[in-house]
Order: sequence, then structure tokens, then C-alpha cells
Amino acid sequence: MIMKQIPTMRLRILWLALLCAVVGGMRAERHVMIVPEPVSVEENGETFAWPDAVGVYVSARFQQAAGVSAAHTQQMLNQVVGADAYTVAKAQAQVVVELDKTVAAEAYRLKVGRKGVEIKASGLAGCYYALQTLLQLFPAEVQATRTPAGATVPGVRIYDVPRYAWRGFMLDESRHFFGVKEVKRVLDLMARYKLNRFHWHLTDDQGWRIQIMRLPRLVTVGSWRNSKKLTRKGEQPDHTQYGGYYTQDQLRDIVAYAKARCIEIVPEVDMPGHSQAAIASYPDLLACAPGPFEVYTGMAINPNVMNTARTTSVEFAKAVIDELIGIFPYGYIHLGGDECPTRFWEIDYEHRLKLFNMGSKNFHDLQTNFYAQLVEHMRRKPASEQRRFIFWNESLSGNPAHLGNAAIMVWTDVDNAVNDAVSKGFPVILSPQIPFYINRRQSTRADEPDTQGQGNETLEAVYNYQPPQPQATQAAADVIGVQANCWTEFIDNPQTLEYLLLPRLAAVAETAWTPQVARAYDRFLPRAKHEADFYQAAGYAFGRAAFE
Repeated sequence: MIMKQIPTMRLRILWLALLCAVVGGMRAERHVMIVPEPVSVEENGETFAWPDAVGVYVSARFQQAAGVSAAHTQQMLNQVVGADAYTVAKAQAQVVVELDKTVAAEAYRLKVGRKGVEIKASGLAGCYYALQTLLQLFPAEVQATRTPAGATVPGVRIYDVPRYAWRGFMLDESRHFFGVKEVKRVLDLMARYKLNRFHWHLTDDQGWRIQIMRLPRLVTVGSWRNSKKLTRKGEQPDHTQYGGYYTQDQLRDIVAYAKARCIEIVPEVDMPGHSQAAIASYPDLLACAPGPFEVYTGMAINPNVMNTARTTSVEFAKAVIDELIGIFPYGYIHLGGDECPTRFWEIDYEHRLKLFNMGSKNFHDLQTNFYAQLVEHMRRKPASEQRRFIFWNESLSGNPAHLGNAAIMVWTDVDNAVNDAVSKGFPVILSPQIPFYINRRQSTRADEPDTQGQGNETLEAVYNYQPPQPQATQAAADVIGVQANCWTEFIDNPQTLEYLLLPRLAAVAETAWTPQVARAYDRFLPRAKHEADFYQAAGYAFGRAAFE
């Protein structure tokens, strides 16, 4: 009778609180340490001793549904776990992979018992993520060296499915260049944490890092600047010739490496702002102010922007986009759109005339009109070559009708920007500067590297971020994912890069993967500490402040 007097909503809240308390107690006693936290984990008390060579069975139904061969699945097992695998019948197999149509595309079921491992998934990504979870069941040294033979794996039954479809990380290589080896190390970390979008910021004022065959000066001129160190107000460049770029063969190699890890690469070429490296390469095509032009050596926003009153700037952008399509075989291209100054447009007669003819007084409409021509260029392409553009949220300062079917990446004034984008019909990717810019100091310790921030973006602050839901429609689908960014104005070597990423990248991954109701920092921290053993064994630099 008492229960009947409690309103239905309150009753649901009470039941949810009780469920969370029970789940929390179960998780606190768990010995298995997995990041990101799966939806459901049950330990069965059994163990499996990994053999020197493991027999693998991949069902024909899974091969057909996933579009892969048994050999490909075995190669994936070897890539992730390091297993020496061979094909056997199901009855003799220690690793069995089967189709489960009831789970989502990236979801999986994983069972480990004394006889071996069972994986059930509806596609390749789910199988791959099950293997990444399996890897984390091994001791840290085995995880780092990929030498499972002789190691013991605890018995578990796991069901898992991601919270968001877009689970991203952005690396800026325009400011500082890291090269193929380090990018692959970053991709390995992303794969470990089931992140599936590598947003690659390849161009900006301070450097152009991607070879475009039709525009060779972008790498002979735009990839090099007269200072390794980027200067702040009052500082002078060090006059070191600094730079680098990726050839198209190198880019395709990295694309293939990422694909094997279920990661899609989203290239970003920033335009018409943040384009000084391009303008220095082709001032006759792009400049809207008097020269001379050099690749920028400063950190502040450069006032130079492309000349949007000229057709040559649009043709330049089309040429770049066409070659990006041939290198990156995925659904998105990022065109930037943030922090685009309008000062030179405002004092230029051609731009003022163009804006007048457009019937507008908003100079940001010149930026979105530039994009509209690229949207139309993309629309005319065959379906197999069409890509969806992404813009930073400042692009909404201009006419949103010019942006086509774009997605909006929100980094500033997040709550308002999300609602603005959704109300105008755009899906959003959450990339909040605070706290998901993980190039910022992660503690107030004196030995933190010279970078941005005051040490407020701690591991706990990153972990505790809760993505907002759009108020405009209350549709969860309007937020397609979350992403952390690493801007490299201050970061000029791989060790500092890794130090700033770790362990915060793990916290971002759990935001992207694990249901909000299952997330709690006090449950995450022991698993993050466990991850530090892996970082140490694998030779990654990482921040220790949260563990001391």
C-alpha cells in the first residue's frame, strides 16, 4: 500500500538508484580492469591458459555478414593480441567467432572460460572491439609486447555497446609535425580505447602537411617556416627552418593502418581562415591583402584570410578537396570555419561589392557563401565520391543555408552552440574546449610542460564532463558523438604529446563509450591506474599526477 502512494516517476527514480547502487557495489569488487567500462561484466571464477598457438574458428555466417574471410579475422587477432593463430573446426577451437544479429554494429559479446574464448558480433567492428577487451585481460607486459603464449586470462562474460557512434580524437600537425611512426602510436592508443574517428588537422597558418599533386608549392613552400618555436607577443622566432609533410603514399599507408583498427580518418583543411601557409604558397590565387607572405611563426590568430571574392580561391579549394577524396575513403571532410577574421574583407572593395550583391550586411556570409560553392561542387560528384562537410560552430555566424548537410563540431559556448546548431537542422559533435582540449596542463605540478591552461583539466575534470542534450528537439540522435582535441602550438615532440594525452584519452573514451548511468570517477580511477602499468610497459610517456 505504501508503494502505491509513491508517484510513478519517483518510483522509477528509486528503482534506478537501487540498481546503480547494486551495480556500483558489484563493480567495486571486480578484479577485471577494462577501459572503457563495458555495459555488463560478469566474472565466472574460471581461467584460460593461452596456448603457444591458438586454434580459431570463424563461422561462415559471420564471414558473410562482416564481409571478411577467416584468414582476415585471424590476422586481426594477431594484430590486437599477438596470437599465433590457425584454422580448426569449432569443436577444436580455443577462439570461436560467431554471428549475433541481435547486437548493434559495434557491439559484442565476449565469453572467456577454461576452454577458451567466444566472441559474438554482428560485424567486423564488434569483433575487433571484443579483441581489444580481450587484450586488456592479459597482464600489462603481455599487452605491451603482444606475447600472450603462456599467460592466463580470467574468465568473464561481457556484453558491450557504445554510447555514441562518433568517438573521436583530433591531432593538430599544422603547428608541429610528428611523422608516420608517432601517428601510428596514437592510432594504437585510439584503437585500444575503441575510439573510431581520427580527426587530422593537417593545415593552418603555421604549416601545410598534405601533398596535393596539382598544387606542389603547398609542400615546397607551405610546409616550412622560419622557426620551430611558435612565438607569443614580444617573442622572436628562432630562425630554424622547420616543417615537414606527408606524401600521398604515406597518407594512404596511414589510412590503411587506421582502417585495420576500425578507425576512420577525417582530414581537416582549414579555409578560408587559418590559411596563411596556403596563402604564402599561392598569393596570386588566394591573397586579399598586400604581401609579402610567409608561413606564420606566431601563435595568435593570423588576420590574413583567403580572397573569397575571387573564383581562384574556390577553384583552389575544389582542387584540394578532389585529391582528399582520392586519399580518404570515408564520409567526412572537415573544412574548419573557426576564428575567421573579416577585417580584410571589410576594407576591400570587391568583398564589399560582393556582399552588397548578395543582399547582406553580415561579412560572415562571405565565408558561408564560399562554402556553398564547395557544397555544390560536392553535390555534383558521383555518389561514391560525395563527402559530408564538417565545420566548427563559428560557421553558424553566417547564413546556415549555405552549409548544406554539414555536421557542426562544437567547441566554444557549448550549450548555446549545440542548441543553435540543432535548431537549424545540423547534427553536432561535442568537442568542448573545457575540458576536452587535452593539450592543456593536466595538473598544477611544477614539472608540467609549458603549454596552455592552469592545470584545471585534471583527469577527474575530463572524466566528469557530462555531454549536454540539445534542448531544441530533445533528440539524442542530434548529438552524434564526442571528441577530444590536441592543439600543438606548444607541443614539439612525441614525449610531450603522449604525456598530455595520457591518461586523459582514456577518460574521454569512457565518456564516448560507457552509458552515463554507469560512469563514476571513483570506479574509473583504479582502472586508470591499472592502465599506467600498460603505458610504462609500452614506453608511452604519461601524466602521473592523478595517481599520486
